[in-house]
Amino acid sequence: MRSRISERDRQIRLGSPDIERAAEDLFEAESKRRQIGLLSRRHPGMGLADAYRIQDRLVERIENSGKRRIGWKIGLTSKAMQRALNIEIPDSGVLFDSMLFENGARIPRGRFIEPRVEVEIAFVFGRGVAGAGVDRDQVLDATSSVAPALEILDTRIVRQDPESGKKRLVVDTVADNAANAGLVLGDARVAPGAVDLRWMGAILERNGVVEETGLGAGVLNDPAESVAWLARRLAEFGGEIGPGDIVLSGSFTRPLEAMPGSRIRADFGKFGSVSCSFE
Repeated sequence: MRSRISERDRQIRLGSPDIERAAEDLFEAESKRRQIGLLSRRHPGMGLADAYRIQDRLVERIENSGKRRIGWKIGLTSKAMQRALNIEIPDSGVLFDSMLFENGARIPRGRFIEPRVEVEIAFVFGRGVAGAGVDRDQVLDATSSVAPALEILDTRIVRQDPESGKKRLVVDTVADNAANAGLVLGDARVAPGAVDLRWMGAILERNGVVEETGLGAGVLNDPAESVAWLARRLAEFGGEIGPGDIVLSGSFTRPLEAMPGSRIRADFGKFGSVSCSFE
């Protein structure tokens, strides 16, 4: 899979004032639990480079507010989603300590705006991994364990513009820290070499009803390949996956709406389960 960002996607088209305003609007939307309009409508020429620049400035604001980075999330890893959005690569965002919930957590009403949940395999890194040539084997060697996980998605940007009917684009999602909101880790910790991650799967239930099923192979054919993509992308900008980082490798189910009263549980079979509920 191609990991390098095209020259077109590297081009910054927005000026610094527009980037700063977008980041500030997103930070305020998160703080006040209030959505803003589509950035892609505000700036029709906006590209991926602009979106990641906005994300960077948003992340700085979040860190300055006292929150601590704990890792990364990867999104848009399925071919179906990539084709739907006319892109060839996944996207990524930053995880913070304020996003981490215990297995079985009860999430208070109003904590999120429009939460949805996806099933993930989380990688917990024992040591850092970096470089333009990182492959799946290096990822597995650096990983101390993998764990069942749920990712909670939220959007500080409207999904659809009420006036024009235009839907959110990938640049909106990337700018919004890849729709990051929360993560729940299961209790099980598995050595990465002890299981074929392509066959690690789950049954996703909402209020006891099976809504989705999937296998790790839905994530770029191998979740470790997804994490290797992230390491290579970060290396292009001088970054890395650090020791102790948690990386959500990408969902192998469709996102499930988590309206108030939802009890969400992912059954990973012999690898246990992971759950949360929304009050």
